[in-house]
Amino acid sequence: MQPKVMMKKKNISASKASLILFLCQIVSALDVPLDLLQPPTITQQSPKDYIVDPRENIVIQCEAKGKPPPSFSWTRNGTHFDIDKDALVTMKPNSGTLVINIMNGGKAEAYEGVYQCTARNERGAAISNNIVIRPSRSPLWTKEKLEPNQVREGDSLVLHCRPPVGLPPPIIFWMDNAFQRLPQSERVSQGLNGDLYFSNVQPEDTREDYICYARFNHTQTIQQKQPISVKVFSTKPVTERQPVLLTPTGSTSTKVELRGNVLLLECIAAGLPTPVIRWIKEGGELPANRTFFENFKKTLKIIDVSEADSGNYKCIARNTLGSAHHVISVTVKAAPYWITAPRNLVLSPGEDGMLICRANGNPKPDISWLANGVPIAIAPEDPSRKVDGDTIIFSHVQERSSAVYQCNASNEYGYLLANAFVNVLAEPPRILTPANKLYQVIADSPALLDCAYFGSPKPEIEWFKGVKGSILRGNEYVFHDNGTLEIPVAQKDSTGTYTCVARNELGKIQNEVQLEVKDPTMIIKQPEYKVIQRYGQVSFECIIKHDSTLLPTVIWLKDNDELPDDERFLVGKDNLTIMNVTDKDDGTYTCIVNTTLDSVSASAVLTVVARPNPPFDLELTGQLERSVELSWVPGDENNSPITNFVIEFEDGLHEPGVWHYQTEVPGTQTTVQLKLSPYVSYSFRVIAVNEIGRSQPSEPSEQYLTKSANPDENPSNVQGIGSEPDNLVITWESLRGFQSNGPGLQYKVSWRQKDVDDEWTSVIVANVSKYIVSGTPTFVPYEIKVQALNDLGYAPEPLEVIGHSGEDLPMVAPGNVQVHVINSTLAKVHWDPVPLKTVRGHLQGYKVYYWKVQSLSRRSRRHVEKKILTFRGNKTFGMLPGLEPYSSYKLNVRVVNGKGEGPASPDKVFKTPEGVPSSPSFLKITNPTLDSLTLEWGSPTHPNGVLTSYILKFQPINNTHELGPLVEIRIPANESSLILKNLNYSTRYKFYFNAQTSVGSGSQITEEAVTIMDEGKMAMASRQVDIATQGWFIGLMCAVALLILILLIVCFIRRNKGGKYPVKEKEDAHADPEIQPMKEDDGTFGEYSDAEDHKPLKKGSRTPSDRTVKKEDSDDSLVDYGEGVNGQFNEDGSFIGQYSGKKEKEPAEGNESSEAPSPVNAMNSFV
Repeated sequence: MQPKVMMKKKNISASKASLILFLCQIVSALDVPLDLLQPPTITQQSPKDYIVDPRENIVIQCEAKGKPPPSFSWTRNGTHFDIDKDALVTMKPNSGTLVINIMNGGKAEAYEGVYQCTARNERGAAISNNIVIRPSRSPLWTKEKLEPNQVREGDSLVLHCRPPVGLPPPIIFWMDNAFQRLPQSERVSQGLNGDLYFSNVQPEDTREDYICYARFNHTQTIQQKQPISVKVFSTKPVTERQPVLLTPTGSTSTKVELRGNVLLLECIAAGLPTPVIRWIKEGGELPANRTFFENFKKTLKIIDVSEADSGNYKCIARNTLGSAHHVISVTVKAAPYWITAPRNLVLSPGEDGMLICRANGNPKPDISWLANGVPIAIAPEDPSRKVDGDTIIFSHVQERSSAVYQCNASNEYGYLLANAFVNVLAEPPRILTPANKLYQVIADSPALLDCAYFGSPKPEIEWFKGVKGSILRGNEYVFHDNGTLEIPVAQKDSTGTYTCVARNELGKIQNEVQLEVKDPTMIIKQPEYKVIQRYGQVSFECIIKHDSTLLPTVIWLKDNDELPDDERFLVGKDNLTIMNVTDKDDGTYTCIVNTTLDSVSASAVLTVVARPNPPFDLELTGQLERSVELSWVPGDENNSPITNFVIEFEDGLHEPGVWHYQTEVPGTQTTVQLKLSPYVSYSFRVIAVNEIGRSQPSEPSEQYLTKSANPDENPSNVQGIGSEPDNLVITWESLRGFQSNGPGLQYKVSWRQKDVDDEWTSVIVANVSKYIVSGTPTFVPYEIKVQALNDLGYAPEPLEVIGHSGEDLPMVAPGNVQVHVINSTLAKVHWDPVPLKTVRGHLQGYKVYYWKVQSLSRRSRRHVEKKILTFRGNKTFGMLPGLEPYSSYKLNVRVVNGKGEGPASPDKVFKTPEGVPSSPSFLKITNPTLDSLTLEWGSPTHPNGVLTSYILKFQPINNTHELGPLVEIRIPANESSLILKNLNYSTRYKFYFNAQTSVGSGSQITEEAVTIMDEGKMAMASRQVDIATQGWFIGLMCAVALLILILLIVCFIRRNKGGKYPVKEKEDAHADPEIQPMKEDDGTFGEYSDAEDHKPLKKGSRTPSDRTVKKEDSDDSLVDYGEGVNGQFNEDGSFIGQYSGKKEKEPAEGNESSEAPSPVNAMNSFV
């Protein structure tokens, strides 16, 4: 159980934990083990003032311990109570507790009185407090005739309760016939005496069922007074009155309260308007943290009063007509309270000691001593004791000095009684703490190691760390009188075994305890504040770090209570997830991590936000012809402040069911003045907006129909555009229903030809937004206006707009069309504008139609595809891009208006000059030989002129892809193939080929090809002598090997001069990997492989056209691989060529041969 106790103390601050354990164990250190002789000690007793239920058995408790076990006796009202003579009274076995059997016919009243218990053995006698037994009482209300109360409105009234006197006093409350509590307020309230006070009565106070109830909690009964009737009659006018105190009466009163009790002061005032109460303390301040106001500030409550709270307290009742006050003089008295209560004293024979009994009170209490329940003045003499007021001094005590002493401190408000024994014993030390007890604490917290002991004389205590460690001393330890060792700040190195040694003159004893210091539990990732929208998902993290030997448990709380029993709450290993969040999930979430030794917690707030609730209680006030004031009550903002309100309206007369935007106001505003239109049946609704979104609309307001009036505005977007050459179509946007301002909405349409007619022609139409005027000239300007009118009159004079009658196709074509060719793909065209009168409409621009007739180089016609370019406005020129070179084109120009295109101008012919050709359509290289290649090509797809020649450029490419000298050949335009001769064999060439006109060269096409290998030279290389099989070559190689061996021996000897160690064995075990013998069978070196001998054929390389290998060639020939051969094969197929990691570069220029180097030269260069 000790670890649990330590855990709880860990939650208290270190200093408080030490103090609590110290105080608790001082008592245990003085406790005498029950196997030793000791006087009685009262361990349990009934309260001094013991009110019992008269319907149940009376149990008067008295428990005590001692050695030998004590016997018990009782007194009643100061005389011996012989329980054997009363069959209804029994004493529990091995106990002094009395049971009075009321339920078997006894009367509780017969056992009222003052009882006292005495516990006695051979070493002394202890006595209990005087226990006053009184049965509770809940008497009935006396019958009384209650007259109805008739009160004038505004007067004060007191309804008296006067409950019967009960034990304990009853709790008073007022209700009606329906058992509903009567509402109370600053005007109507219940006083401390139970009466119901009205500062002023109102007509609504009239009723016949004011009922006072008294609840007696001890007997669980409720008594009811007869209903009281109150009738309030009105007089006009109601007279206002300044405050008058109903209770307490007069200007001053006194109050006595006991120290430690609750002080209740009350002031209730009459007056109209209802007075407000304020409290002050004259010459001082009301005590902070202990002062409370109740009953609408009519009651001042001060808890745990002390003598310092004595003084004058003033209550002030004030209304608009004046004030009244009352001063209550408070005196705080005190029943006796302990300063130093006597404590048990254990002495060894010959020792000295003292019992001290100090108490205080107001007035100061008297101190008296008793010995074994008898006043000490008449108790048997004891030469070892001396009484000195509140102290008894003991000198050279002997075993017969053992006794129980009682200290009684009393004044007029009460008494205190304390038992303290003197027990004379001679006992060697004993340690009461279990051996090897394990204490576990958290690092950086106090460790308290217990060493409860007993001995007489009192033993001395010493502590050691480890079995053979040195004695503990120093500021890092605190040694308590009860034997406890405190380590104020335990560290990990404090872990270990601690030994407690207790010794006195009769002996010595020791005990070992174990201390383990654990790492503290920490929350390394705490939950964080979250804001989440309704119906979303949120997760709180709680990642912990703890001592590996402790098993943590994680608990989640919401608002310091258990999580709701809801499957939406998912508790994971280190998180809490809430699915489908609702408004009720709003709150504080706490992660608590508990181990057996410590507890940590972290909290975070979840704020659930949502669109606001719709506003309500819409009200229209201040209705005028053109305005009204709208007010509303905002709905719940759902944790996201309302930013603005949107007001919409419905016109129930013209557009029922359709809501229109009216205006919007800031979110702090709940009223708005709205402008209205005549002849509209308005209903309004309000929508609240916050950051999350818009609320549902409020319920509509009441309807408000405004009066009719002339129209305020005319139709908008008036236009005049003819649909035919001989008409004028006048259109407009009709007024909406609420813009009509009255019934009978119509439109007056007026027009006249601009600069021709002086008079307006008008017509009145209704329910249309278009009027067609027929018989008009083609495309002439008209002045137009449309005016609204209703049954009450016309709208203001409208603005005039200019329109035109209908258009017709243009009459003439543009003239003087000229073309200027800029280059082979671009031309510029010019024309003269047509007269505006011939356009017969709005000039929109000119269109140029142009098309290619034929290509001048091929003289072949093709399908004509016309292209069109449009030039807006009154432009007289334009550019024609994207033309084909060396071609013949035609074009014409037409004018365009809103009706369409006019006639075309005569076709104009122009030609484009030559350009550079496109690339040849293909280039093929065929028939490779030792020194020649055949080239074939196709003419360009787009020659763009007359071809003058072809240009061929080529250059060789060596094995490192470096380019050789560039050769250029000009070829006549009528050729389509060429044979290139005198080329190098087995060489790659790159070709560049393009066509030319008189303008210049076109884009080129490239290709690569390879000439074939010289087979005669290859056969000659195969017939060369294999020098690796010649005797002189083998001898040379042996000489080289011998020289290397001699060199190694010399090195070996030089190294041995520096010390003696088995070098040879090491060198034999690790032969030099750089020295490899030649193979004797073919003379080649090691197993060296050439990765480059297996490279794939490069792009563009070609094999002979016949794709055959000559019969005399080896199957392993390398002829078919591109870029030549770096080695040759002898007749038996063995490879004798020299591998070279870096190939020799081919010449970048000239016609040098690219044949491979001789194998003989290669070998010589190696040697």
